[in-house]
Amino acid sequence: MIEFEKQFQQVKELLHFDDFNKVIKRIIDFTLDTENILFYEKTNVFLNWLDKNESNESEIKNKLNVLLEELHVFLKSKSLNDHQNIISVKKLVKQYSSFALGPIDLEIKTGEIIGLVGENGNGKTTLLRSLCGELHPSAGTITYNFEYEDAFDLRTKLVYIPQRTETWRGSMYENLEFTASCYGYSPEENNLVVDLIITRLGLRKFRNHGWNSLSSGYKMRFELARMLLRKPKILLIDEPLANLDILAQQTILDDFRNIANSPFRPIAIVLSSQQLYEVEKTSNQVVFLKNGSQKNLNLGIENEEKHLVIEFESTQSLSELKTAFENLQLQNMEQNGGTLIATFPENVTVTDFMKTVINQNVTISYMRNISNSTRRFFVN
Repeated sequence: MIEFEKQFQQVKELLHFDDFNKVIKRIIDFTLDTENILFYEKTNVFLNWLDKNESNESEIKNKLNVLLEELHVFLKSKSLNDHQNIISVKKLVKQYSSFALGPIDLEIKTGEIIGLVGENGNGKTTLLRSLCGELHPSAGTITYNFEYEDAFDLRTKLVYIPQRTETWRGSMYENLEFTASCYGYSPEENNLVVDLIITRLGLRKFRNHGWNSLSSGYKMRFELARMLLRKPKILLIDEPLANLDILAQQTILDDFRNIANSPFRPIAIVLSSQQLYEVEKTSNQVVFLKNGSQKNLNLGIENEEKHLVIEFESTQSLSELKTAFENLQLQNMEQNGGTLIATFPENVTVTDFMKTVINQNVTISYMRNISNSTRRFFVN
């Protein structure tokens, strides 16, 4: 119960600082963890009350505290679901006439997020479609370490959300009601669970909207809501951040982390993205693909010579900068678009770099230590 107690205390702290939006999301997560219709009803009663009392902060806090404590008492007696290796990929190859993905070796566990990064056309979508069974390997194996009855049942548990989703008709809410009815929710649960999930994903105000009145970001959230109703083992998501601003990207990644890491209903998430740094902060593993070949961030660092690699921007010329950093045994400096990448020996620290910037009056508008980032792979 250590992980649950840790999460519970984090939510208590959020409530202490009146971060009601995050607290409500986590309370919905805990409510879904109960798999108990009485708690579905209790949380929905609160959400319906909140719709008409959003300005009453003191009462909101009291009600949230009571609900949170009730959920805590119930969930303490519930059995945890340990993280498990659910997919093993061994020497996977997918061969086309002009491109080949692989070989790919990957272990995917529930409760974890795997980020796929790399430039367009390097195999990220091919790998996702292979994992969900849409594409059959040319060589190698994909082993699914969970029970399933047939190919249809397998595809139900392997949920793939493409970057461009299909058009749907009717209201968002009607579509989600239909999905819930198809995947095992009783008539008594249906609307309760749908209301919880649309609120969890920030869709409550758009429940009666149709396809044409939603932005691409909210269409992606709708797809995520629909797929979560299927109770998947794994979510495979292609470029979920592509149409979101930076704040929305951080919010949805935080949502992914909490959804994946449920102590009672953990799932695996594999997502591809061009938003390198945001994905690295969220993911347990980062896989870099270049020309179809795999390079895992952690393995890459273990097997190669260590360096301090700094990405920065400056208005000064390359010759001026190379002179300024000579005392740090600068090994290489190259320009990548408007950004400079400087490589130093392992014994040089970020503090050494910053001291030199100050002492040499180097003008810097941005800097980041990318020594442990897949950003290095894009440059090299």
